[in-house]
Parts: sequence; structure tokens; C-alpha cells
Amino acid sequence: MAPLARLAAFLLCEYPLANKEPIMSVAHTYTTAVEWTKEKRAALSSKGLPTIEVATPANFAGGHEGIWSPEHLYTASAEICLLTTFLSFAERAKLDFLSYRSEADGVLDKVEKDLLMTRITIRPTITVSSEEERVEALKLIERSERYCLISNSMKSEVTVEPTVVVKGL
Repeated sequence: MAPLARLAAFLLCEYPLANKEPIMSVAHTYTTAVEWTKEKRAALSSKGLPTIEVATPANFAGGHEGIWSPEHLYTASAEICLLTTFLSFAERAKLDFLSYRSEADGVLDKVEKDLLMTRITIRPTITVSSEEERVEALKLIERSERYCLISNSMKSEVTVEPTVVVKGL
């Protein structure tokens, strides 16, 4: 595990939210299942979660438009992790932000003879109501980028380009 990921895990275990049990007391396993349905399509499921259709992306031979692909899910996993890490830090810091929205681009590129997801750029926009909260939100999103467990687990370059907007009340 990368040093920053170990530190994040330690902090989450040792310093949980007030009056709550530690978040990461043991290793956790996340189980999924994929079942081929037809063509280059399948059903992705996990106990207790809704099943979603997945497929080869449209830009590959036999791929499908309008269906989640591994490349979309890979990109989304980094984006979602940044959000959930930010939400955790914002809650602990008692940052009362007004909204959070992000977009992400994952780039699949040829590297030597292989196709690899080479980089992900995440562009979160956080809306707050004061300049003081803007400064705090920027600190928290930068900390979230450093401690995002999923991004730290990827070999793709992950870049965060935050925008924090102050909206007067």
C-alpha cells in the first residue's frame, strides 16, 4: 500500500467521526458478479445493489452505445472516491457547503503496444457561501485528492482541477 494510502487508512481508523466506531477496523471485501447476456453485453451485480448493464464501449468493434463500459466505470470510480473522501473531510471540518458537482475524463491511450487508461482528470465544482468557506473547501478537496483510496490504488495519473464558487446568501 502506498504511504499516503496507509496514512489515510490510519487516520480513518484512529480518528473516526465523534461518537462513532472506527471506519476501517479490518480489511473489507467488495464482491461483484458479471453475467454475459448477449453480444458484447453483460449484467454487473453485487448483493444488495441494483444490477446495471455493462458492455464493450462503442469505439471498439462490436461495442455498444449508451451502456456503461469498464472504461466509464474506471473513470467514475476515481471521481466517486474523490467525492466521498471530500464528504468525509467536509463533515469532520463542519464545512457547510451548498453543492458539489464534478465531471471527469478518463483517457484510454496506446502505450507501446498496449491500450491503457493513462490519466483521469476530475473537475469538481463546490459551491459555498463565504470566502472563508472557499478557502476551507479548497484545502479539503486538495486533501481529498491526496487521500483518495481508489486514485492511490491506480497506476493511471489522476489530476483534480477544482473550482470553488462563493454564492452570496
